[in-house]
Amino acid sequence: MSPPAVASRLPNVGTTIFTVMSALAQEVGAINLGQGFPDFEGDPTLVEHVAQAMREGLNQYPPMAGVPQLRERIAEKIEALYGRRYDPGSEITVTAGATQAIITAVLAIVHPGDEVIVLEPCYDSYAPNIELAGGRVVRVPLTPRTFRPDFARIAAALTPRTRMLIVNSPHNPSATVWTRAEMEKLGALLASTGVFVVSDEVYEHMVFDGMPHVSAASVPALAERAFVVSSFGKTYHVTGWKVGYVAAPAALTHEFRKVHQFNVFTVNTPVQHGLARYMADPRPHLELPAFYQRKRDLFRAGLERTRLVPLQSQGSYFQVVDYAQVSELPEAGFCQWLTREVGVAAIPLSAFYEGGFEQRLARLCFAKRDETLRAALERLQKL
Repeated sequence: MSPPAVASRLPNVGTTIFTVMSALAQEVGAINLGQGFPDFEGDPTLVEHVAQAMREGLNQYPPMAGVPQLRERIAEKIEALYGRRYDPGSEITVTAGATQAIITAVLAIVHPGDEVIVLEPCYDSYAPNIELAGGRVVRVPLTPRTFRPDFARIAAALTPRTRMLIVNSPHNPSATVWTRAEMEKLGALLASTGVFVVSDEVYEHMVFDGMPHVSAASVPALAERAFVVSSFGKTYHVTGWKVGYVAAPAALTHEFRKVHQFNVFTVNTPVQHGLARYMADPRPHLELPAFYQRKRDLFRAGLERTRLVPLQSQGSYFQVVDYAQVSELPEAGFCQWLTREVGVAAIPLSAFYEGGFEQRLARLCFAKRDETLRAALERLQKL
């Protein structure tokens, strides 16, 4: 007898572009500026805090919502930076990274047939999350090349079936940062609706040139309806630890935790204790904008000596480049050629759009050691 046929829940999903390009980079020995992870280590003090927690025997299940001390530290950080106090007991949940946080929020709120607005280009997990919940993805493009929100198009996409909108600032892949005026305009647009918001803020501490990060937590009209998501992995250069958090009003958190307890239940205990101890000193996250701005500036200065034209990079650790002076290839083809022939891996921006959208743009990651960036720039300068 043959095994039963599999009816896929995600029939249109294959291997992600990040996996494909990282594998190609490894195959040909290219410098991987494609996938967004650092090639340097986090603070040894943080590692020691985690190791000490293990040695102290803090290795069994923590509370489902997270270690209380860590939730208190998160609440203190949000209040200090954004002026809103979340109750650590009923409004903050520690998650297995931001990706798990986002799918949990979607599953908690979105019912079959509901519509969820995503702003393209967008991170590749959003649409599958919505589809797994039985929702319908409604794609609204950001303004091409500037990637600013188009509020007329967002307003036009709102219907009685709209259940949620996902916003991301600082933005992956474009590296744009929403202004306070834009966040407040979104809040005003949604104020009379029943639409909930997932605010993906994993790059909150990577905002440059003196710009502030405007969290949804700091905009009352958004905060009352928002799941605010962040990532310790991004902030502390430990992406493989996969620990993040969600802050949301108590009623939303109550629904969030119903799903969280059955798809993850709880998160790595010693890492949570280590993070709580490390967060007693706010300097590591307060100093992060200057740390990454220096890397951005080093990278952009080197790009000026190539035929790649850098677009604005206001936040995150990404730099989008226009390669029109180098090649007429479509974006995926150019990134494969760049990886194989030049030895630098990049990600096509078209991968962040449904069906692709060609602008001759590629995304590079500068969360790398200075020597890695200089080596990549030497190769790119030969274009």
